[in-house]
Amino acid sequence: MPTHYNTIHLARSQQSFSKRERELKREKKRKEKEIKKLERQENKMTLDSDDMIAYVDEFGQVTSTPPDPSTRVEVKLEDIEIGIPKREEEEYDPIRTGIVTFFNESKGFGFIRDLETQESVFVHVNNTKEEVRENNKVRFETEQGPRGLAAVKVEIWRDTAPAPAPAAAEEPAPAAPEEEAPEAASEIKPESSPPTA
Repeated sequence: MPTHYNTIHLARSQQSFSKRERELKREKKRKEKEIKKLERQENKMTLDSDDMIAYVDEFGQVTSTPPDPSTRVEVKLEDIEIGIPKREEEEYDPIRTGIVTFFNESKGFGFIRDLETQESVFVHVNNTKEEVRENNKVRFETEQGPRGLAAVKVEIWRDTAPAPAPAAAEEPAPAAPEEEAPEAASEIKPESSPPTA
């Protein structure tokens, strides 16, 4: 029986020791909390305090120095615009030009790099008017597809401006009139005077 009594006594002493430890920790936290609360009350700033005032300079930066009244600029009431000004209708050309950067013929899709915006646009073989390959310069329109912007009505771009004729095919220019003048002079013979004896 003495062994059983010692085991129960040890368990109770360990339980009371850990309980006492927890109580000490709680007390310590409560005291720390109280100290912090008193420090906050001592350092409490009011809105009237100089430390609480902030200014915004002409560049939109927050600063602690007040603005200089001599640099103040007057703004007329009619110069202030509220909202977004209406933009004039711009002519929008739906036809874009680009270069086929990638095209997989076996799977039937690829990408076109728009020459104006430099963005990559998806193209499917069903949206092409003729066969396209990589590095072709193409004209196309765009529409919103299920996964983003897609090119439609894709066709190879051909310049419509007439090409200049090659220089070798030109006929020689007619001779200048000054060159003909000596020939004409040789045909006209001056009147000869009778020989003198």
